[in-house]
Amino acid sequence: MEEELNSIIEAYDDLIKGIEKEAKVSTDRAYGGIIRAGKGKLVESIAKELIKISWEEMRGNLEDLHFANKKIKIPIKKEYIEKIKNEEVRQYIKDNINEFYYLLKTDIHVFIKEEFKIAVECKAYTENAMLKRILVDFTLLKSLYPNLSFVLFQLESQLGGDYSSDKEIKFGSPSTHTLLSYFDVEINIITLLKGERKVDQPIHKEEFYKPLEKDALKEAVQVFKTLLIR
Repeated sequence: MEEELNSIIEAYDDLIKGIEKEAKVSTDRAYGGIIRAGKGKLVESIAKELIKISWEEMRGNLEDLHFANKKIKIPIKKEYIEKIKNEEVRQYIKDNINEFYYLLKTDIHVFIKEEFKIAVECKAYTENAMLKRILVDFTLLKSLYPNLSFVLFQLESQLGGDYSSDKEIKFGSPSTHTLLSYFDVEINIITLLKGERKVDQPIHKEEFYKPLEKDALKEAVQVFKTLLIR
């Protein structure tokens, strides 16, 4: 595992330390777009690698593990249809019921032997306004997969509280816990970098660079192992 974790840290350093230069010289895309896309792909690739490492640590066969890209159909609720007051609208939906669904996909869908096990949302950082949307997506998925596990995997945290600390027990923040209290979803929040995100101190700038520490990756592996064991 040590070698794989070292490779993840090396990839992180290469991208974070080099993306500023790439964005400045690019003529094809806007500066901000390159930064966001680069960090987004990085976080997703790190999460996938850590899931693979976790599965191998459990002596799982990698052939049984895969990440599905297909969107999931969330069907319209029948109770909602019956509450529609306009009879014509209600009947129209019933007559075309197969067309009434919402396509949904989080960043990573983890399947073990064709069974959907973990949904992962990957973010360069998360603030509570973003968490609200994530909670809605996870709630929709739980309506179809009640035993599904959910993970918010982020480089930095802007949720407040101690999510970006290295404490074994994290108490979270008042605003985040308040949002969570309104949704029947248990989210495992994994934050890789220490220190709350500051808008005016982006980590891709040399003076605000944050190292990715191996202990944080090992902690993430333990979380994924716990969820995979379920």
